[in-house]
Amino acid sequence: MLMKKRSHTCLIASSMASLVLLMMVLYGTMSSQQPGGSSLRHDYQLLGRPLYKLDLSWPKNPELFTGEVFGVAVNQYAGVVYVAQRGDNVPKVLVFTTDGDFLMSWNTTTLEMPHGIFLADAASSNPTVWITDVGNGPYGHCIKQYSPSGKMLQVLGTPGKAGSGLDPLQFDQPAEIFVHNSGEIYIVDGDGGMNNRLIKLSKELQVMWMHGEKGQGLAQFYIPHSVTVDTAQRVWVADRGNKRIQVFNSVTGDWLGTWGSCFTEDAPYSVRLTPDKKYFVVVQLNTNQISLLDAPPVGVIGQCRVVSVIQLADDVKPHLVDLDLKSGALYVAEIGAQQAQKFTPFSLGGKFL
Repeated sequence: MLMKKRSHTCLIASSMASLVLLMMVLYGTMSSQQPGGSSLRHDYQLLGRPLYKLDLSWPKNPELFTGEVFGVAVNQYAGVVYVAQRGDNVPKVLVFTTDGDFLMSWNTTTLEMPHGIFLADAASSNPTVWITDVGNGPYGHCIKQYSPSGKMLQVLGTPGKAGSGLDPLQFDQPAEIFVHNSGEIYIVDGDGGMNNRLIKLSKELQVMWMHGEKGQGLAQFYIPHSVTVDTAQRVWVADRGNKRIQVFNSVTGDWLGTWGSCFTEDAPYSVRLTPDKKYFVVVQLNTNQISLLDAPPVGVIGQCRVVSVIQLADDVKPHLVDLDLKSGALYVAEIGAQQAQKFTPFSLGGKFL
């Protein structure tokens, strides 16, 4: 009788421990000690609906991050991740597999201060990597196109010369570039420089439309920092200095709406859309948060609604993000922690819960 009672008690204790562990995984605070004893790199907390969890195995050699990590881009077809970092005497781009293996670094002298990075033509046999350079030297203030191995193919803008011209094209600290599947290009120009512009270029690099007025009004910007385009012909811009996201028609450039109520504490730094088109991923650097917001249906902008938050540790400073459009994995470039991290979706059958 005593043995049965003890067994029953052990079973209850075991079940409770499993339940607590499950709740910690889904809703609680998670951390992992680094070999050196620091837990800064991996501390985070999930708030709201749990959609992502940290992949502690990526990358397999985190010591290769030797600078401030500003941007990340994913080629879902090749299973490759490009990480842009800054610093003296450090490789400006590191290349990993989506499984975490290190492939190569770019030993190019044509990059000064990489900011945004974007993978274009991923499905083709000739994918390319676009990088915005906000440096003040002879290679700065422009946007460069590279081969996957780091060979420079093309330059947009006038290297080394900040400006606002459209013919020839000039930039002043261009923040990010988004290349649509059609070949059309969207650029947010002005990471604190003289320009506060959203520019759309044709596949032939001709200006199709532009919004370039500094201010707080509709279609005005103050430090436009990130840009993405959805499947409903809408352009979403993280208007960092104004603590809002502005939305435009991708064909006409017409203003469609603004989201601001979700960003009262901190500005949006990065905006991307999940592969299932259900959520926007928005980064807030100063509050160390990655938020997932409901994506509105076609024809509606409405008000923003936060569904889930990944609360990172203090001073991690997440900057820009990208998503693997095949697996749904989220990659985050972190300036303060000097690393990139991978988060994978909680899923059943390859879909978000």
